[in-house]
Amino acid sequence: MEPYKTIRITKVRAGAIEEAEDLIAIEKKVRISVNGQNVLNLYCSPVMIREFIVGIIFNEGLISGEWCADRISIVHGDEIQVDIPSAGTVNTAIERTVTSGCAGGISLMKGMPEKIGDDGTRFSLEAIRELFREFQKKSDVYRVTGGVHSAALTDGKTILAFTEDIGRHNAVDKVIGFSILEAIEFTGKMMLASGRLSSEIALKCSRCGIPVLVSRAAPTSLAVEIAEKTGLTMIGFVRGDRMNIYTGKQRLSD
Repeated sequence: MEPYKTIRITKVRAGAIEEAEDLIAIEKKVRISVNGQNVLNLYCSPVMIREFIVGIIFNEGLISGEWCADRISIVHGDEIQVDIPSAGTVNTAIERTVTSGCAGGISLMKGMPEKIGDDGTRFSLEAIRELFREFQKKSDVYRVTGGVHSAALTDGKTILAFTEDIGRHNAVDKVIGFSILEAIEFTGKMMLASGRLSSEIALKCSRCGIPVLVSRAAPTSLAVEIAEKTGLTMIGFVRGDRMNIYTGKQRLSD
């Protein structure tokens, strides 16, 4: 399914009014069930759904016990119906609906993740600049709609996983889910993000053991606190040759 569609709009430019076509990002409701019982409803772009679900299960501890990514059922329609067969137990008993907006992140797990160890991972500032330029060039859906966020995982040389979604949390979940399905290790990697670095995104990276998180936008105060406590290197405002290093500068080199 395409992540965007064409609609007719009315454009106003310098006092002139005209009818035109425009491309807009598609937003779909995803109903997530475990063994047929609905446990969570979210909104996202209708692509990379399996990766999205795997990322949520892994990141948010949705299920305690066995489950298999290959057995996840996904049915596309007016809504996207997802069912996860599992012999385990669901960690939330209350059905929730989470929007794709700024406050749309979920965090079902409690407590702080284990601290990310220093395994010698180092990234040069020039490599971060170059990778972020490449990352922004890959944002095709953003270029045509202006309505999505993007996220990527890199080893400091190449971009290993990339996705776009209407929700910045969703984009990170999809990258994490893709990496799990493709057996890409998180150790020694860097997460690139287009949007604000909130506490949820800092927690997602910390839980996975991704040591470096980079964005063109700003972090929140709680995200910085989490980064300090978990040993996460956090960088914001990457624009051209500029960036702000908030935590973990020991992983960076000139």
